[in-house]
Amino acid sequence: MSDQPTQPLDTSDPVVPPPAESPIEPAATARREEPGGSMTFFEHLTELRKRIINSLIAIVIGAFIGFYLSSYLIDFVIAPMLKALRQAHLDEKLIYTHPAAYLNLMISFGIYMGIALASPYVLYQIWLFVAPALYKHERGAITGFLFSAVFLFFAGVSFGYFIALPRVLLFLVSFQGMPLPFLGHAKPNGVVPMISISEYFDLTLTILLVLGLLFELPVLIFFLSLFGIVTPKFLIKNFRYAMLVITVVAALVTPTPDAMTMLLFMSPMVALYFVSIGVSALVVRRRERRLAAETAEAR
Repeated sequence: MSDQPTQPLDTSDPVVPPPAESPIEPAATARREEPGGSMTFFEHLTELRKRIINSLIAIVIGAFIGFYLSSYLIDFVIAPMLKALRQAHLDEKLIYTHPAAYLNLMISFGIYMGIALASPYVLYQIWLFVAPALYKHERGAITGFLFSAVFLFFAGVSFGYFIALPRVLLFLVSFQGMPLPFLGHAKPNGVVPMISISEYFDLTLTILLVLGLLFELPVLIFFLSLFGIVTPKFLIKNFRYAMLVITVVAALVTPTPDAMTMLLFMSPMVALYFVSIGVSALVVRRRERRLAAETAEAR
């Protein structure tokens, strides 16, 4: 017999080492929680100043190009007005009433053209400023927003120039010769329009700018849906109220009192409302799919 004491049996539960962390999970977590860029306050100010300076330089260069080409581009802008005068059997000419009016018009036109020409580069500078602070999925959303906003704005301007503006101008210059109920065509009374090119430019700019902004409705619905403010069901359920709002807006922005021109302004707004319902449905479906995937990963 050995004199050494007998060791007591260990009845406690064996210590099980924790399972090794899968190398796939940290990668997935890192992709899911990819942080945005981190900058100090003064670094943000420096970056903002750089982007503003670059944007202003692009606008100035575009303004010089626009001023240089303004004599040719002004002919393109006044073409609908001359066509409306020709269709109304009036003199095809515009006037200016101040010695410096045409020069001021060329300068203003050059500035507006500079902003339009530089807008893609300005949006790109905005993108470079905000991109470092965004998550990966947010960068994709903002990229789509920039392209969609530019495309829809120029689509609204094109609709205004090629479709809405000729109709509005023809109605305005031929109003005195329109047939009246039971009276027929009005007799010539010696009153003829003498249209200032500056006033025509202001009217054209207002119509094109308003239509360009109205065509941004799907972008607005996109952000409202992204933040959960509206849903496709909400938009469909409140279609009657939307039609009322569209009618009021069309009546306010239409420069003529006739119903046909107002309907011309209403038609793209109604179509864009239905497009916005589809955009909202895509946003909601994508958000629900992402939440379902995150819930499955959390389990």
